Amino acid sequence: MAGHSQFKNIMYRKGAQDAKRSKVFSKLAREITVAAKTGQPDPEANPRLRLAIQNARAENMPKDNIERAIKKAAGGDSENYETVRYEGYGPAGVAVLVEALTDNRNRTASNVRAAFSKHGGALGETGSVAFMFDHMGEIIYSADAGDAEAVMEAAIEAGAEDVQSDENGHVILCTFEDLGEVSTALQSQLGEATSVKAVWRPQTMSPVDEDKAETLMKLISVLEDDDDVQAVFSNFEVSDEVLQKLTAA
Repeated sequence: MAGHSQFKNIMYRKGAQDAKRSKVFSKLAREITVAAKTGQPDPEANPRLRLAIQNARAENMPKDNIERAIKKAAGGDSENYETVRYEGYGPAGVAVLVEALTDNRNRTASNVRAAFSKHGGALGETGSVAFMFDHMGEIIYSADAGDAEAVMEAAIEAGAEDVQSDENGHVILCTFEDLGEVSTALQSQLGEATSVKAVWRPQTMSPVDEDKAETLMKLISVLEDDDDVQAVFSNFEVSDEVLQKLTAA
C-alpha cells in the first residue's frame, strides 16, 4: 500500500503542476453529459451522474457549467461518446491503463498509441495489463473530515474495505459495485468527499530508476493532456529521493 500511496503523490503533484482549468472542466462536463445520457438526468436516481457532479464540485466547477452539461444530454444534441479502455506497457515494462470517453475511436487510439511509442512504450491488447489491477471505488476526504479512528469507524459502518489515513487526508476503498452506496453512507457521516471515483489499483508495484520514472511521468502527462482521456493508472514506484527530485516545482 505504501508504494501505491507514493505513486499517488506523484500523480497529485503532477496534476497540480500541469492541469489547465478549462481542460479539467471540459473532461468533467463530458463525464456529466455521458452519465446523464446513459441514465436519468436526475442525480438522485442516477449514481454515475451523482458521482460525476460530486467530482465536478470538488474541482470548483461552476454550477452553470454542470447544469449546461446535463441539459446538453437531455436535449439530445450531444455527441455519442463511448467508454474505451487502452492498456499497454511503458518503459521498463511498467503497466499503464488508460480510460477514455471518445466520439472517435480511431482518433483516440492513434493518439494513445503515438504517446506510448514516443515514450518507449507499446500499446497492448485489451486485457494485457488489467489483470494486474483491481477495479475499485476510491473515496477521498481531507484531513479535517475527522481523525483516523473516526473515519475508520464511519468507513466500516458504510461497508468500505480499507482506509489509509495520513496527515494529507483519508483514502477509503470499497468494491467498484458498492461505490455509490458506500459514498452515500459516508456523506451522511463525514459530509461531502473531496473525490469519489472508480480507480484501477495496482496489485503489485514495479520499482523504476530516475530515468525511467521521468519518462513514465512524461508519458502519463501527455496521455492526461489528451481531450479524450479521462484517467491514467500505472503501477510504477520510485524512491523518496527520486520522487522529490522529479516533483520539485
